[in-house]
Parts: sequence; structure tokens; C-alpha cells
Amino acid sequence: MIDRKKIIEGITLFLEGIGEDLSREGIKETPERVAKMWEEFEKERSFDFKLFEEYSSYSEMIIVKDIPFYSMCEHHLLPFFGKAHIAYIPHNKICGLSKLVRTVRAMALKPQVQERLTEEIADLVNKELEPMGVGVVIEAEHLC
Repeated sequence: MIDRKKIIEGITLFLEGIGEDLSREGIKETPERVAKMWEEFEKERSFDFKLFEEYSSYSEMIIVKDIPFYSMCEHHLLPFFGKAHIAYIPHNKICGLSKLVRTVRAMALKPQVQERLTEEIADLVNKELEPMGVGVVIEAEHLC
């Protein structure tokens, strides 16, 4: 759950701490903008993982490559970004390819490390689809 007031207070303290002039035109609304951004991220993190069980006999590997994403390093609060690739072998259930894209984007919208992001994507796909196998590869560039 997002606490807008705490985000605004925290960003204000951070900006003061690095010596920014909070009355400067480009900065004065930054705490509110950051809070709004995180509220939007929170909305995007929840979505309906719709399944298609009518394709229960489909057993070929399904691959979605080059899914762009961005996230934030939990150690330095600096961005990392790149591409994710997801593959799974269905077992009675498949999902629309857009759900795999949304899974990557939703899981990336919080401070974390690349290794955990990879694991969380695989865990969600495994939980929702119960496939015979799932693989996730993330190629990322870190700014920290």
C-alpha cells in the first residue's frame, strides 16, 4: 500500500539533504510528482492473469522475447533496464502473450535486484500456468 504523505515527506527530506533549493521551479512539485508516479506503479502491479484453458492440448514451447522493462536497484535507488525473455512449456493452460509482458512490467515496478526480479517472474508464471517448465532470462544495464 502506498503512503502518499510519507513519500512526499521522504522526497522532500532527500532533496533538502542533497542541497536542492525546494523553491526552485523545476523542483518545487517534485515530491508530489514522485508520489503520483508510485501510485500509478501500484495500480499497474495488479492485473488479471487471464488463462485460456481451451488450448489444454497445446504442448509446444511458448517464448516471448525482448520484453522491455525498467526497474530500480534497491541498494542505490538508481535505475536498471533491459529486456526479459520468458519461455514455458504448457500443461493444460496457456495465457495471452500480453500477460507475460504485463507480468514483467508489473514485477519490475518496485525497488529490487535483477536476480529477484527474474525469480519473481518465473514464480508467478509457474503459479498461474502450472507449466511443465518455465525459464526467464533478463539482460539488463545497471546505472549503479
